[in-house]
Amino acid sequence: MIKQLFSASWKVTAISLLAVSLSACGSNSAKPSSLSTSSTSSTSSAPAAAKSNYPEKALSIIAPSGAGGGWDMTARTIAKVLTETKAVDKPVSVENKPGGGGTVFMAEYATKDIKDNYKLFVSSPPILINHLKKEGNTPYGYNDTTPLAQLTKDYGAVAVAANSKYKDLKSLLADMKADPTKLTVAGGSAPGSMDHLVSILPAFKFGIDPKKVKYVSYDGGGEAVTALLGGNADVLGTDASSLDQYVKAGKIRILAVAAPARLGGSLKDVPTMKEQGVDAEFLIWRGFFGPKDMSADAKKYWEDTIKKMVDSDAWKKEMQANSWESDYKKADDFKAFLGQQETQLKDMLTALGMQK
Repeated sequence: MIKQLFSASWKVTAISLLAVSLSACGSNSAKPSSLSTSSTSSTSSAPAAAKSNYPEKALSIIAPSGAGGGWDMTARTIAKVLTETKAVDKPVSVENKPGGGGTVFMAEYATKDIKDNYKLFVSSPPILINHLKKEGNTPYGYNDTTPLAQLTKDYGAVAVAANSKYKDLKSLLADMKADPTKLTVAGGSAPGSMDHLVSILPAFKFGIDPKKVKYVSYDGGGEAVTALLGGNADVLGTDASSLDQYVKAGKIRILAVAAPARLGGSLKDVPTMKEQGVDAEFLIWRGFFGPKDMSADAKKYWEDTIKKMVDSDAWKKEMQANSWESDYKKADDFKAFLGQQETQLKDMLTALGMQK
């Protein structure tokens, strides 16, 4: 069942935008010819819609985590490219708002910032998982936002410190199966959220009771890596691309990626979980969101601006530098995809006994 959830191809049908037309009233003249002339004149003189001046002030992009993790890197990359390409002519800043794997930020955003067109944020599967899981869940999900675009795709990874005795995934899982409490697993999101699922999915597929795995959550991937390097954790489960810099620095060893095939760049020699006999995959997307009651002109502005950004050479350069895979979906396609994945994740959490 889990394999089907993660290997399924999601096909999204684009939803066309509704065009609004203006029509004018005709003349009250009794003569048909006069009626026709008056109607034409009225239509041609209808005032044009006022041009939007959005944005008129500085913008902020929120990373709902601490510095150094996938959300933080994504938010800063977006701000960097928007500024460098002059796609946005107003200042763009990045703010970190950690807490509860994104749940603290969502509680504020979905209630206080519901109409703030100048506050955007990045997220990934936790915006779905946090709403569906049993423990530490939030009443707020993607329906309390305006999805603007999916930008990238990534995959889960399991890593250890460079000096760890573990050289492959199966030896780690064998020790974990012998005594699930022996090893501490770190992640940058709350129990039941994305990093937790990345960590316990291979254990679950290896015949280990996921509820017995000792998982410790941190506010963001950066803090989780610090715990691993500091000896406060034995294993780390997170998104593969956020570990790229630590692999290059020789600080960590990635034992496996939860991808259908090996990744590129500095991770090209890392085997998949399937290669090591563990039939597990975990797709991680990253997307861009606005407030639920975002104005139509602000939404249109961001749809156009994001499309220009992802088509730019500067964005493509960042994709390569961060070992990210571009996977752009426009607003309506992205929203439809989120609805489909929410159903699939609910089924997965149910199979693991972690649904609310």
